[in-house]
Amino acid sequence: MVRGKTVIRRIEDTTSRQVTFSKRRSGLFKKAKELAILCDAQVGVLVFSSTGRLYDYSSSSMRGVIERYQQIKDGQQLMSASTEAKFWQAEAERLREELHNLQANHRQLLGQNLSGLDVNDLKDLENQLGTSLLDIRVKKDQILVDQIEELKRKESIMHNENVELKHELNTIRQEKVNLHRKVYGKQELNAGQSSVTMNSTDDEKEIRLELSQPQVAGNKQPKATEFRGFDEIHDLPKMSEKSDL
Repeated sequence: MVRGKTVIRRIEDTTSRQVTFSKRRSGLFKKAKELAILCDAQVGVLVFSSTGRLYDYSSSSMRGVIERYQQIKDGQQLMSASTEAKFWQAEAERLREELHNLQANHRQLLGQNLSGLDVNDLKDLENQLGTSLLDIRVKKDQILVDQIEELKRKESIMHNENVELKHELNTIRQEKVNLHRKVYGKQELNAGQSSVTMNSTDDEKEIRLELSQPQVAGNKQPKATEFRGFDEIHDLPKMSEKSDL
């Protein structure tokens, strides 16, 4: 079960407050003892309960700890303004000297102010420059490798996009071809059926024209005749003229 976060506030119940004080006091003294042993520190702890009772812990002597504290505290209070000014002046001088050394080192790395250097100093400077140059080349090569990898990744992405676009284009073309076949295929089929119908109608008309019989004038019944060929039908008018004579 997860323990909830304890709210830091005054415990109203007296019994609970006394129990918590006892536990936390023991834990505090235990941590102070561990600090003194692990870090070789001089530790002193003073605790007064709500009833005024004193509890203390010291890694050596409580009196020695208190005297040492008092001496340091008094020494800090006795520091005069002139002493503090001297301290900050020395600190400023140290910082100026450090800045001067850094500027001189920078100029030497640029190949300037080399007159005061001996052979060993020049070798050290050369080694320093060689190390710096090697680090610069390694960094440059790493940047170039990263850029090449990035370009390859973009190339792969563009290639995949081109493949997808090509596939979509082929799909659109195939759909267009299928649609063209559906539309114009039906028109050609309808045109073929119309042509067949017209041809069959013309054939029927020709057959009717060839099988039609001549009409007889008046109320005379036509004589039953057999089917004759084209030459016999062509000779019929001549035969009728001879009969009239």
